[in-house]
Amino acid sequence: MELKYVDSKAISMCKSVGMEMMKFSSSFLDSKLKFGVNVAPKFCSCKGLSMKASYSRTSYDATSSVTKKNFLVDTFSYQINGTNRTGLYFRDKWVLDASDDEYGGVLVNAERLPSNPGKFTSVLRASLAHWKVKGKKGVWLKLPVEKCDLVPIAVKEGFQYHHAEKGYVMLTYWIPDEPCLLPSNASHQVGVGGFVINDKNEVLVVQEKHFAPALSGLWKIPTGFILESEEIFTGVVREVKEETGIDTKFVEVMAFRHAQNVAFEKSDLFFVCLLRPLSKHIKVDDLEIKAAKWMPLVEFVEQPLIQGDDMFKKIIDIFIARLGKRYCGLSVHQLVSKFDDKLSTLYFNTVDDPDLNCEAS
Repeated sequence: MELKYVDSKAISMCKSVGMEMMKFSSSFLDSKLKFGVNVAPKFCSCKGLSMKASYSRTSYDATSSVTKKNFLVDTFSYQINGTNRTGLYFRDKWVLDASDDEYGGVLVNAERLPSNPGKFTSVLRASLAHWKVKGKKGVWLKLPVEKCDLVPIAVKEGFQYHHAEKGYVMLTYWIPDEPCLLPSNASHQVGVGGFVINDKNEVLVVQEKHFAPALSGLWKIPTGFILESEEIFTGVVREVKEETGIDTKFVEVMAFRHAQNVAFEKSDLFFVCLLRPLSKHIKVDDLEIKAAKWMPLVEFVEQPLIQGDDMFKKIIDIFIARLGKRYCGLSVHQLVSKFDDKLSTLYFNTVDDPDLNCEAS
């Protein structure tokens, strides 16, 4: 990368007296500019005249005056034979295309990343220097699968892994010399279980094809994981439909469990939901489910594996209390908050709702 020195007075003087260009060593600017890159700046110099320079630097962003290019620009004050002069240094390479986030950081545009590893290395270094001058904090760098060869380069420059999805890996870089305030990767997975009971007091249950040996023979409620950007109340209806073919209507969240270090050191939130069946005919998902049926509630409760487990027993107690109208769970309410102007789902107990017809205990 080259930093060029610009001074209109010096240029005009050079033209008028036939002056020649000379190079200063890059070590001078490395110690002054502190870009952390190799530079070879050029000065206009006059034959027969001695030049004595004193350095004073002020950085500013020239993006507002240069269309489609981000230049790193520094002012440079010096003296030539007692005369004060001011010039500019600017970088003629583009910095990575990025947008500001709301926390003082930047989000790099993944669609406009250089594909050449060598160019990416130089532009990434220059970009970090540019963002540091501008006082930016966190840098979010999303590298698609097709540019996975850039990952080792970013890691070598100090980026850290944040998370990965099927199509990309997200890396971060914290610029300030202070504790990092970037949020960590998602810490929880969210699961749901559907208690579906019909008008015959029968519970919809399944036996899975893949299970821990300790759960052999257990008939359990349909369960599964919430998908990305999916609501709890729609996710549990989907899971029941996928595993058993039964259409249902969400009623409420009866309880939820919070467990630690469940999968890959992540925590787990599991929501037990009450559903009302809208159909009767069972169609088993052959990929995951071995069998499914409607089981009498009493028979379901008396299973040895349920009676011998405190967690299962408590969930059953809550379920029976809800059927006896001695307990109300959390019903779903969708509201818009002024904090983000987005529709969100709030789950809470409404004892005065005539449709629930239950008493909180």
